[in-house]
Amino acid sequence: MTKNIATREAYGKTLAKLASENKNVVVLDADLSKSTKTAEFKKVCPERFINMGIAEGNMMGVAAGLSTCDKIPFASTFAVFATGRAFEQIRNSICYPNLNVKVCATHAGITVGEDGGSHQSVEDISLMRSLPNMTVISPSDAVETEKVIEAVAKYDGPCYVRLGRAAVPVINDNEDYKFEIGKGVELKEGSDITVMATGIMVSTCMEACEELEKEGIKARLVNIHTIKPIDKCIIEKAAKETGCIVTVEEHSIIGGLGSAVCEVASETCPVPVVRVGIKDVFGQSGKPAELLEAYGLTKKDIVEKVKEAMKLK
Repeated sequence: MTKNIATREAYGKTLAKLASENKNVVVLDADLSKSTKTAEFKKVCPERFINMGIAEGNMMGVAAGLSTCDKIPFASTFAVFATGRAFEQIRNSICYPNLNVKVCATHAGITVGEDGGSHQSVEDISLMRSLPNMTVISPSDAVETEKVIEAVAKYDGPCYVRLGRAAVPVINDNEDYKFEIGKGVELKEGSDITVMATGIMVSTCMEACEELEKEGIKARLVNIHTIKPIDKCIIEKAAKETGCIVTVEEHSIIGGLGSAVCEVASETCPVPVVRVGIKDVFGQSGKPAELLEAYGLTKKDIVEKVKEAMKLK
């Protein structure tokens, strides 16, 4: 982990690269292009960039229409506005007719920071994965984000990609990393317990698993980048082989990664699942590091939760 890059930064750079690689890619933004980094696309391809203004619902409707003309629309704004304010349009105009629109929302989770609870979306994964036809992806770092955006550009169907504001450690190797929609990645072997993480919490969980190993606990670490369709095989295998799972997410424990893992485990291999995340509360204003500590999402918190979970086996 040598450098920190925000996943939204990687999104903008990858969009700019796609501008020349795929002439059907168009980008829409709701007057936040400097923050979402879609301005990077506008710099190189202004004729295929549309600022829709502060009209998120309309943006989703226009994106849906463009997709029926063989375009590949990427629609961006903050996660709380994309999935909240524009939910009905995403549901009825994109997912219901199963159109090829990519909703790439930035500023997800509590690490939005000082903007506070009104702008910190802790329920977006839950909302998006409840929609039929929607694919939901939460990349862990800049490298994975680049691979995700390239993959969803080729994928035919609605996609929701969750991106963050704060810089996070780069944990994947750009040359060797292979991304596949719906396939979890085992980052660390372990037989005592399994830690499953998504998004920016993956790097923190790597540090926690290293700390646990020093104490003689061999924790398996799995990156679940795709929340839907979720990798049932890797969950069932972990449940059978380690007997207990801890899920970690910068999202509500209701409806997110933890819920998705519980659903699979209960049907295929019932084992204890401990969910670490936002506990049915809204966010608040503060610096990202302070908020992660306040909501129990630090390395220390994860180590403690894993030890507690071990007692449930």
